[in-house]
Parts: sequence; structure tokens; C-alpha cells
Amino acid sequence: MSQVTATPAKSAAGAKLTPEMSAIVAKFGSAVAPAQYDGLMVTDHSKFIEIATFVRDELKYNQLTNNTATDYIKEGVIEVVNQFTRVPQGGAPLTLKLRVPRPAGNDKTQAVPSLCPLYPGAEFQERETYDMYGVVFEGNPDLRRILMWEGFAGWPLRKDWREAYYEGDTKPFESRWPGGDHKLAEDRVPWEDNINYPPGFDPYSFKPNPDGNIYDSMLAAAPGNGLTGEMAIVEDLNAAELAELKTDEIIVNMGPQHPSTHGVLRMVVKLDGEKVTDLKLALGYLHRNHEKIGERNTWLHNIPYTDRLDYITGIYNEWGYVLGVERMMGLKTTDRVEYLRVITGELTRLASHFWAIGFLLNDLGAFFTPALYFITERDLIIDLLEAVTGSRMMCNYMRFGGVSREFTSAQWALARELAFERLPRTIDELDHFLTENEILKARSIGTGYMPADRSIAYSLTGPCLRAAGVKYDVRRADPYGYYDRFDFDIPVFYNGDVYDRYLVRVQEMRESLKIIQQALNQAEKNSKVGDIQGGKKAYNHRVPAGQCYARVETPKGELGYYLVSDGNQNPYKYHIRSCSYINLNSLKEMTVGQKVADTVVILGSLDIVLGEVDR
Repeated sequence: MSQVTATPAKSAAGAKLTPEMSAIVAKFGSAVAPAQYDGLMVTDHSKFIEIATFVRDELKYNQLTNNTATDYIKEGVIEVVNQFTRVPQGGAPLTLKLRVPRPAGNDKTQAVPSLCPLYPGAEFQERETYDMYGVVFEGNPDLRRILMWEGFAGWPLRKDWREAYYEGDTKPFESRWPGGDHKLAEDRVPWEDNINYPPGFDPYSFKPNPDGNIYDSMLAAAPGNGLTGEMAIVEDLNAAELAELKTDEIIVNMGPQHPSTHGVLRMVVKLDGEKVTDLKLALGYLHRNHEKIGERNTWLHNIPYTDRLDYITGIYNEWGYVLGVERMMGLKTTDRVEYLRVITGELTRLASHFWAIGFLLNDLGAFFTPALYFITERDLIIDLLEAVTGSRMMCNYMRFGGVSREFTSAQWALARELAFERLPRTIDELDHFLTENEILKARSIGTGYMPADRSIAYSLTGPCLRAAGVKYDVRRADPYGYYDRFDFDIPVFYNGDVYDRYLVRVQEMRESLKIIQQALNQAEKNSKVGDIQGGKKAYNHRVPAGQCYARVETPKGELGYYLVSDGNQNPYKYHIRSCSYINLNSLKEMTVGQKVADTVVILGSLDIVLGEVDR
């Protein structure tokens, strides 16, 4: 049986104190109290930065893993949630919460301290929480909307926010059930228009400012090259030689229509000649408020929606979500389920890395040939996933306590042929032709440098973190499924550049093959064919009241789900800790001081997917 177990029920009096939580209480006394279900509530906000500093420096929780908020509308409060992790040691996150009074209407909340001075990785996460809930973070260096446009009316994840086509707070909507009659939403809205104007809106006096003065903030930046560490020293050595050459800085938009930006992403770069001196990102072009949809869906409804986050890694997106729900419900899975999850998950990792390396070469100028070779291998993998699940990309394979389908004997044979024969040869060929290629090395070695300490501080995870020498992988750091049954290594390299991010992915592909081969062999000996559902099948679930943060190691890094249940058939809170989104927060520091031509390559080395970034 799986080792997935229920989260122990907590009373309303507060969470059970861990040794680390007890240390915080001992030092800060009445400034903190046990929070309901999990973590500590910081009751004295003036002590929050001091407490967070203690958490980072004394308790060694050196990475901010997750920042979000929950709107407890009946209680009249908005709860800000921060979760911290020890990297590379791992273990369960430590949770600190703050509550602020819930404002009336569209007002912003009272300010809470920003964690950006301690954890630079907080910037994008806090901006998202501000954008969705109106929580003001005092000290965040760029507190503008990030997914919505400046001037958007309201805070979409508050419980009383309504869109133009609003039908109900939770599904199934009364307009569709039980009578079965339905009238299209656009026919029920005046003028059949999907738009709501805020009270007092005057189109004649309205002056749009969708970017929130993004250009002004860059032009007003302090003089200097913005470099730190060794790069700044090198730049200073050349300063005298360049003193006679006077240039004007210009601002250039790259995207959202530019094919090099890996989707609808806009990079705003400030250039001094060919050198990048500042960079900001404009996101949100793809935003569809996935999390609002998730809070209206039933628990089961959300599984196929997770496929549409990072549509290259759908199996893993599903796994993280069902893992959290299983823990909250106390569901146990069978041996067969866990082996099937590992096999399909690691095949997904291989497919994703083939895609990532192919398009990194495309960014480097090897137009399309490597990408086509590797997409061919990826297609063989998703041929198998399609045969098993019924869909090539949006697999909808996981279920609470199980999976939807068993492998047939033919599919089992294909999996073995891929894992033991075809894919090992392909990875050897990839390694042979690319790894020592002089153009690849010239363009990628030393490019997009990010040292280990800064990588951790910026909340980087996945291959980007391991390329900086940090041996952190959720499969080992906070084990789930059956990964503790397999012999595999966590590859690390130490230069923290584009080249080492490439090398990490190549080696991880070899390790994934080792895991799949072991899982195939063990599954044949240690599991019962067809035993693919633990517990009772159900179309609807009432998850016990509680909270859970579940995380998995996707090909791009740590994907987490912070879930809150009030005991009903729909999630009360559904938040995704997106690795693509958070990894982007480090792009500026990787890029400043580099040439503009390298900007595209550095972005490609992060291996983002905009469906997960914007959600």
C-alpha cells in the first residue's frame, strides 16, 4: 500500500506545534499563536520581519516556497499565508500567517510587511496576491498588478467578486441542474456583452495606463550598471576604457508577439548599446483566472483543469493536486496505482526535457533541426500516454486514490521498449552531438549566471537550481509516491549558467530512465494488474475541513497546491505554486549585464510554459 496518509485533524484551538514552531513561540511569545490546522499566526505584525529573519537565519528556512491569501468573508478577514522550506535539506514547510481586516468594496487591505528584503523570491508572489486579493505589501519594490491590467476594477479572488457572466459561486450551477434547461450566459447579460463597468466609470475621462508606469519606473532607476559580485568587478576594470564612448540608453519591448519569448510574454529591456541594464516582465496576456474556476468546480472537476497549466507536463500537474486531496481525505492508494503514476510521470519528464532542449537549441540559432529530432522522440512517448489515457496532452489520468485506466499488455511492452531500448540510444545520440558542440558551449557557458545562494533566495527550483550546485529535488527532499523505492541520483552542476542547465536536463533524462526501468520491473512483481483504485469510486467528494500544501517535482521545478476545504463539495481555496511563474522572478538578475542577444537564450534555459505562468 502507498505511504500516503491522512493529515491529522487539528482543532480550532490551533495547529500542533513542531519543534521549530515551539522555538518561535519561545522567542516571540504573544506575538505568535498556533493557527487553525497548520502553522503559526503572527498576531503582532510589527514583529513579522523579525520573526521571518529568525526563521531564515536561525531555523535555516532559507527559501520562501509559497505566498498566497485566503478570503474568509464570513469572518471578515483576509489571511496571508507564507510557507518556507529548508534547501537543500527539505522536509515539511514551515507556515507563517497574518490576518488583516477585510475591506469594504474594492478597497485595498491595510499594509502588511513585505518579505522581499529577506527573500527576493517574494516579489512576484506578493504581486500576485496583491493583484488577486488587494493585499498591500509594504516594502515590495514594484507593487503593481501583474496578471490583470492597472485600472482593473476589483480583486478577482475575493469571494464577493463577480464577473459579467457570473452564474453562481459553486458548480453545479442552478441554471443547469436539476431541471436541465439552460440559457446562454451572454443572453442573460444586458447588451450581451462580457464586461462590467465599475460604479462612476466615465469613458470620456478615463485614461488607461495598463502597464502601471512600467517605463517610468525603468527610466527613474538609479544610475549604474546594476551588476553585483564578480561581474561588477570585471565591468569596473573596463570602465576607464569605455569612458570616452557616450551612449544613450533605450527601452525595447521583446514580445508578446515575438516568437522567441516562448509564448505571450513581454520582456521590457533597457539597453546601453548591446548590454542589458534593466529588465521587467509584463505578464497576464493569457490569464483566465484558473484559481477562481478551481474554487467553483467540484473537487473532481479540477483534475482535467490542471492539465491545462503546463500542457507539456499534464500528468505531473494532476499528481500534485490529487496528492493534496488524498492527504486531506485520508485516502490510501494501491501498489499498482503508485507504479503507474511513477511510470507515466517520469515518461512525462522525459518528454518535457526533450522539448526543452530542442527549443533551447532553437533559441541558440540551430533553427528547428534539433527540435524536430527531439519532438519525434517526445511524440513516441505521448503516443503511449494517449493510448493509455485517451488524450495526447490533456490526459485526465489521475483520480483520488487511483488512476483512470490500466496499461494493456501491448502498452506495457511499448513502455519497456521505450525505456530499455529506444530512449537510451536517443539520449546518447543527443549527448554525443550537442554537449561538446563548440557553438553551444560558446553561447551558453557563463551566460545567465546565478550563484547558489541567490538561486535559493529567488525561490528557484528544478533544473535551474540544481545547475547552481544545490542538490534539492522534492522527490528526495519531501518524498511522495514510491520514489523512496528506487535507486536514482539527483544530478547537480556548479556553474549556474545556461550550459549547466542544459547538462542537468540531459543527466536527469538518464535518471528518469533508471526510475522507469525499476518501476516496470517492480510493478510486474509487486502489484496486482487492474488494482487501480484505492477506496471507493465517486463522482462527488466532500473533503473534510482542513488545509494542505502538496508538492511534486515536475520537469521544471516544484509545483505546489495550497488547498483549503470547508467540508463542502468545492474547494474553498485552490492555489497553485507555479514553478514557471516563480522561476521567472530571477530572470532580471540573470540577464542584467548580458548582451541583448543572450536574453532570449537565458529565458529559454528557464523552460517556462505560459499556461502555468499566467494561469
